[in-house]
Amino acid sequence: MSVFVWFKRDLRLSDHAAVHAARVAAPGEPLRGLYIAEPGLWAQPDAAAQHWDFVRESLLDLGVALRAAGGRLHVATGEATATLERAWQAQPFDTLLSHEETGNDFTFQRDRAVARWCRDRGVHWQEWPQFGVVRRLPDRDHWHGQWQAFMSAPAWPSPAEQDLSEASAQGERARLAGALPTARDLGLTQPLPAARQRGGRQAALAVLHDFLDERCGQYRGGISSPLSAPTACSRLSAYLAHGCVGAREVVQATVARMAELEALGTPDAKRQRAGLSAFLSRMHWHCHFIQKLESEPELEWRNLHRGYDGLREGEFNAVHFEALKQGRTGWPMVDACVAMLRHTGWVNFRMRAMLVSVASYPLWLHWRPVGEWLATQFLDYEPGIHWSQMQMQAGTTGINTTRVYNPIKQAHDHDPHGHFVRRWLPAMRRVPQAWLFEPWQMPPELQASLGLRVGRDAEADIPLPWVDLAEATRTAKSRVHGLRAQPEVKAAKAEIVRKHGSRTFRGGQRPDRRGRQAPPGPTDQLSLEF
Repeated sequence: MSVFVWFKRDLRLSDHAAVHAARVAAPGEPLRGLYIAEPGLWAQPDAAAQHWDFVRESLLDLGVALRAAGGRLHVATGEATATLERAWQAQPFDTLLSHEETGNDFTFQRDRAVARWCRDRGVHWQEWPQFGVVRRLPDRDHWHGQWQAFMSAPAWPSPAEQDLSEASAQGERARLAGALPTARDLGLTQPLPAARQRGGRQAALAVLHDFLDERCGQYRGGISSPLSAPTACSRLSAYLAHGCVGAREVVQATVARMAELEALGTPDAKRQRAGLSAFLSRMHWHCHFIQKLESEPELEWRNLHRGYDGLREGEFNAVHFEALKQGRTGWPMVDACVAMLRHTGWVNFRMRAMLVSVASYPLWLHWRPVGEWLATQFLDYEPGIHWSQMQMQAGTTGINTTRVYNPIKQAHDHDPHGHFVRRWLPAMRRVPQAWLFEPWQMPPELQASLGLRVGRDAEADIPLPWVDLAEATRTAKSRVHGLRAQPEVKAAKAEIVRKHGSRTFRGGQRPDRRGRQAPPGPTDQLSLEF
């Protein structure tokens, strides 16, 4: 049997079902891996140069690991079906193995085309779940149990690897580096964040172990502020998004570490264990939101609740959008987050929610173009999580509580001394604390004495907000809530809850108002605790 393993967003050998199946199907045969750099995929509006460079670094690690396992990673540039056809013509294969991918619409349509090609050529294509995501899931009634079963199942064994000499490893990296296109070759010309995380399996493992062994003690209470979040958060999101580590691998390592900490019983160990418990809930959350896109691919480009169609689409303000992208909204906390994104490719979840909230409410921007821009800014862009969150924060799911984040309040709550704002916005270093989060309130004479000017023109040191925050937010909420109250909009909610609503409670049940256990109800929603 001639077998190809097709790697996509699963750039590792550990706990990899397709790799294990290839070993079983063709024992003793060299493992043949294939990665396709698809120009059509990288031309999509959610793709960025930083994503490709991260993938490229990860492929170099993967190639060395495959070489150590007695296999080889073949890389090609081209569209998927054309590339598979060339490979099949050169050396026919009868089996294609891969993970299931829940990606953007391009990958969805690409996979349908690959399935047709395989049928035409008589190639057996088998896929396995990579996350706790279930294909063709009719509703969420039993999803939580399926997620638990997947995460607790034994990991697929990794192929045995032999030690490679440094010269052999470097030679393999050089071979792959020469075969892989550059970001510019793929038409990706966005500026690269100077301090982004580097890709690859080895970097992923270093981050994982650093979090489990040390940083997890900061997790509870540390992930909301952009000051503490860079070290308090796991920082595994980019590695999970591109498959340098598997979700089950991370969950099982976390559970094992929690058992070690429980045995220690020290105050530090208890704090770390509490942090890991909270982290596990977010690993569940990770798959919950990817499942939404798997079950309804259209939520990438249209409102999940169709009753919200037309709410913002006809009033898109390009000036507001450009101000957001340039980090010149006039709200310091927002603009500082944009500056951090440009430099690192990452900002913590609460600040992401604030960015989308500001875009959706006071700036009244539709979530789709904002989401495309943010996708290019987030190194850890995961389509299922990203588009679900864009719609949730924009208020178009129809089943979630309206989430509106006041950027001035967020600054006071999470950057009370202004360290974050002053770090990322140099002009703000001259602003007295009293005016730091509302610099437009500074009297003109004070601005002059500080050598600063607040205004809307490009020459102003500090931008002036484009709208009155309180008034614009109040108007936006009124419009969303007014639509939500309409009978036909309320009536359509039940079907969305049936298909996408979570059924997740401690012990599989939820307490009623008197603290008694009751079965999950159809309106229960998974939420995050900050």
